[in-house]
Amino acid sequence: MASTVKEVAKELLPLVRVYKDGSVERLVGSPYVPPSPDQDPETGVSSKDITISHNPVISARLYLPKLTQSDKKCPILVYFHGGGFCIESSFSFLDHRYLNALVSQSEVVAVSVEYRLAPEHPLPAAYQDSWAALQWVTSHKIAEDPNKEPWLLKYGDFDRVFIGGDSAGGNIAHNIAMQAGVESLPNDVKIAGAILSHPYFWGSRPIGSEPSDNHEKSFSCLVWEFVYPSASGGIDNEMVNPVGPGKPSLAKLGCSRLLVCVAGKDSLRDRGIWYVDAVKESGFEGEVELFEVEGEDHAFHVFYPETQSAKDMIRRLASFINCR
Repeated sequence: MASTVKEVAKELLPLVRVYKDGSVERLVGSPYVPPSPDQDPETGVSSKDITISHNPVISARLYLPKLTQSDKKCPILVYFHGGGFCIESSFSFLDHRYLNALVSQSEVVAVSVEYRLAPEHPLPAAYQDSWAALQWVTSHKIAEDPNKEPWLLKYGDFDRVFIGGDSAGGNIAHNIAMQAGVESLPNDVKIAGAILSHPYFWGSRPIGSEPSDNHEKSFSCLVWEFVYPSASGGIDNEMVNPVGPGKPSLAKLGCSRLLVCVAGKDSLRDRGIWYVDAVKESGFEGEVELFEVEGEDHAFHVFYPETQSAKDMIRRLASFINCR
């Protein structure tokens, strides 16, 4: 009798396994949850799923806070979820719960982008989808098409457009801000601020407290090799290692303000601080802020939003978004 055990082609443990027949198995990740069109019972936030593009397929989950003024204009946050570019979703439990909390606290209209994942769609697919989603959002500033998204038309303040993300999503936010520095958005919309929470940056040479032994085999290196195998320069590609000779100047970041959040126990902490220092030294003309939470690990605010540390961080993000 023939064996039914499939042969493994490659894997990124403990996240993803690819089989020789082309199938992909995601080994971890939070389950899908539906949107809450009639308001989330805990936060009062409403949400719905929409399609941005059919080719490629790009979708998103939109969030609307509970408003006491029906005509209030709110900041807009285009959000990119984490998950190493290969797991999780805008429709997953963790991100849905987190966005409900952030939207409620900050009274922001949020667009959580469902970008394509590696390995089925290696990078730069996620960057391309995220840029397309931001273009779609900003196209709503001048509403000539009655079929445009009504929540953005009625409630969105296009003078206060923010981008942000966690981990891999923080990396995406950086790269989208860099693209916005050299390429105009529809209707000449400007990015008011970018939020990089525990952003995924790395490089071939360890910095700070990063271990030097087997650095090239660290999980951060393996992730990049798995999700972007064709990247020129490998782990020193400008998309993941944005500082150094020959890299585009960080002074070109296309946003007015930048907030970078790091966690004391996170292996990516030193890279986040290094990035902030590099932006400050680049000649970037906007405001740069660093927010560090001691004693916490990577993406704690997404995994454990009920903790006091997470609540404090969400308040800090809300303050950044609502600071005029």
